[in-house]
Amino acid sequence: MRMNHHLFRRICIKRHLYIFLLLIGSCMNAQVVNVSGNWTATIPAITEAGSNYAGTYDNSVSNGSNQITLSGTLPGSFLNLLSGSGAKMTMRYTPNPWNNALTLSAKRTGGTTTIHGVCVLCTSSINGGTTYIPISQTADTTFVTFTFSGVLGLGNSVTFADINLILQLAGVSVTVPTNTYSARVVFTIVAN
Repeated sequence: MRMNHHLFRRICIKRHLYIFLLLIGSCMNAQVVNVSGNWTATIPAITEAGSNYAGTYDNSVSNGSNQITLSGTLPGSFLNLLSGSGAKMTMRYTPNPWNNALTLSAKRTGGTTTIHGVCVLCTSSINGGTTYIPISQTADTTFVTFTFSGVLGLGNSVTFADINLILQLAGVSVTVPTNTYSARVVFTIVAN
């Protein structure tokens, strides 16, 4: 019985490609963003007719449970794929329920990076996000960028920590119907 070598070769190449992709995928680690804390805006009641709200509130003077801190890890497999182009953290919000007259913005204070593993002449830093950036509910918005350089060695990863997130709620007015409004801010790390 004669076998078609071209068909057999094609099947073998596909099988090897699938195995290769499976092996590469199992070696990759995910980028992780840890968010600790949450913020509930304290909006004072209006006691006089003709008065309006301040309009803008933030958690810049918050402590304890209203303080929000970001931290996480960029694994070596992710760093190697980026080839020095860096990464960015994007954000968007999911309303639950929401009024479109209200807007959310975010900025950061602080932030540190630490390189782990064997790395020659390596540096890393967090850039941007120090002024209020509007958060969209329909598209990802860049919050901060992570840069790193050096000769990546074995077992590398970069951790970031102590990024204090300041959220700002604007548009609060007597024209916005009384309700409990909430939103979840989602952070994602992608290639720059």
